[in-house]
Amino acid sequence: MKPSSGKGANMHVPKKLTERQKIERKEMKRKKKQDRLLKRVQREFEQVERDKAAEVEVKVEAVPAAELVSTLSIAVPGSILDNAQSPELRTYLAGQIARAACIFQVDEVVVFDDCGTGNQATEKLGTVDTSEGSTSARRCCVQLARILQYLECPQYLRKFFFPIHNDLKFCGLLSPLDSQHHLRQASEFQFREGIVTNKPTKNDKSSFVNVGLLNDVLVDTHLDPGVRVTVKMPPGVDLKSKKIRAKVVPPAQPRQETGIYWGYTVRIANSLSQVFTKSPYKGGYDMTIGTSDTGTNVQELEPQSLKYKHALVVFGGVLGLEPALDNDNKLNVDSVEQLFDQYLNTVPRQGSRTVRTEEAILISLAALGEKLDPTVKPKEFTSFEAIPQSQDTGIQQYAFNEKKRKQPPPVVESVTLPEPPQNVEATSASDDDMSRFD
Repeated sequence: MKPSSGKGANMHVPKKLTERQKIERKEMKRKKKQDRLLKRVQREFEQVERDKAAEVEVKVEAVPAAELVSTLSIAVPGSILDNAQSPELRTYLAGQIARAACIFQVDEVVVFDDCGTGNQATEKLGTVDTSEGSTSARRCCVQLARILQYLECPQYLRKFFFPIHNDLKFCGLLSPLDSQHHLRQASEFQFREGIVTNKPTKNDKSSFVNVGLLNDVLVDTHLDPGVRVTVKMPPGVDLKSKKIRAKVVPPAQPRQETGIYWGYTVRIANSLSQVFTKSPYKGGYDMTIGTSDTGTNVQELEPQSLKYKHALVVFGGVLGLEPALDNDNKLNVDSVEQLFDQYLNTVPRQGSRTVRTEEAILISLAALGEKLDPTVKPKEFTSFEAIPQSQDTGIQQYAFNEKKRKQPPPVVESVTLPEPPQNVEATSASDDDMSRFD
């Protein structure tokens, strides 16, 4: 008889396992289950260790005033924005100043009004929050200060401190500062900038701070919500932990301990005299430098000859520093040169009749680099692996675009042109150029 052609004919009959195979399979399942349990216990143990490391008390040692790192400040007139031809160029000009301050590690940027209080009464004043609180000034000064603050602020905090404002309308055109304290979420650095949140805590002696991580960190200080703070976390902490304990430290602490550049502060002065009298440093500036094309040649100074604890470099506007002196009633000096310890020409033998302020900042800070001698130099920063590094993605982007093309670029084969007859004169260069228009 022929075998049946129904469904049952092609069904696979499972082979019966022997007793030995049953025991081996049972043992394999038991071992897999045991391995899963061991891995889970190991993960829980590692999590406990990470939580313990996150809860380690952070130690911050007080630094004597004599050992504080020396600071460098620059003063820029806000009227330079009024010399720009469009709102986009006003914003770009402010971005150039911020870039220069970051490149040369400036600690403070003072925006002063060189037009006097008489013009302030006739013009519309604006308000901006600075390190001294809410300050009123002319619109050009306020806009310059606001853009400088915006660029200095880490990206993950900007939405909290800078709501939509007309002064920041074209900030998307600006190049980022890419400062060392602009940390990414995966940056394993013990210091971070953050904002105090309104998240409730178990007691009134602590606060939660958003420092750009997946979870907020807990600090042992009760602070008002919305305040920007600098915090120090335990070394080697797991950034994904939910139990990170940190401590609020002064903004100068990161540079004091590690040598990292931690950004600049912004201050507004309504006159040239307030640049000097409202200094945030105890004792004021002990080295003041004015810049002008009528000053002493900076190349005549000896290297490391300008010793300072807190240095200030003042730049003039379109007409220099003289209008700022004329419009300030509290300054009783005959010439601008008498206001400064050094009055320098940082661009000798200039080819242009004028040097723009944003250009003068870059040139002057570069020329003064070897002349300045800080009393306390910052430590050499070495923890570059803990902060984000810039990468030149131009070539990578070009290669990526080439791969996205559906077809490879056509290959042009070289073609050998026949030589012209010797009895024919070569076409002149002028005729060959004009042949393009035939």
